[in-house]
Formats: sequence, structure tokens, C-alpha cells
Amino acid sequence: MREVSQPATEAIRLVEVLRALADPVRLDLVRRLDRMGEDSCNAIGAEIDVHQTTLSHHYRVLREAGVTWTTVQGRSRLVRLRREDLDALFPGLLDSVLNAHRRTLDAGTPSTAKAP
Repeated sequence: MREVSQPATEAIRLVEVLRALADPVRLDLVRRLDRMGEDSCNAIGAEIDVHQTTLSHHYRVLREAGVTWTTVQGRSRLVRLRREDLDALFPGLLDSVLNAHRRTLDAGTPSTAKAP
């Protein structure tokens, strides 16, 4: 297994995490990762209605901000949320953001999910 370039825990900065979470597509990816745990990029993004290259961009932004951890296994990239690191650095931030996002979805705000 090889790793791609991503920040060490002590290098994660709040402003970069907030910038990464500010995009609706990335926020939806984080919500799905929080629910699913580690999975392949393709499986996580399968229900999100964006082009594959755009999805790759969003994964890169999340990784470089320190929100996710990506591991390369052969031709697959496995992605997981860095919840423990984020909770240690910014207690309650991820839960607050995800709860607010869930309330927005419950209120009927358009999502990035594909229609069935």
C-alpha cells in the first residue's frame, strides 16, 4: 500500500478544513464517508451527480485540507474521514457541520444526489 500526499495531523489548519467543507458536493462526500466509513472513491461518489474529474478534484481538496485520508491499493483509492484527527484538533466541529447539513437536507434544500 502506498500513501498519497496529505497533511500530518499537526499540519491541519482550521481555515483549510472550513474552506473544504464549504462546498455542497464536498460536504455531501463527508456526510457519506461519516456514514460508510472507508470505501473506494467510486463507491462513495456513485450517487453524486458530478463528472468524475470534478469528483476527483473534490476528493483532492478534502485530502489536502486534512479532512480525509486516502490510501492507494493497486488501481483503487480508498478514502476515509479523519474524524479522530479532526475531533482532537477541533472538538465538535465535524458533528456541528454534519448536523447542520442534515437539517438543511431535511428541510428540502436540493442535494447533489442523483435522482432514482
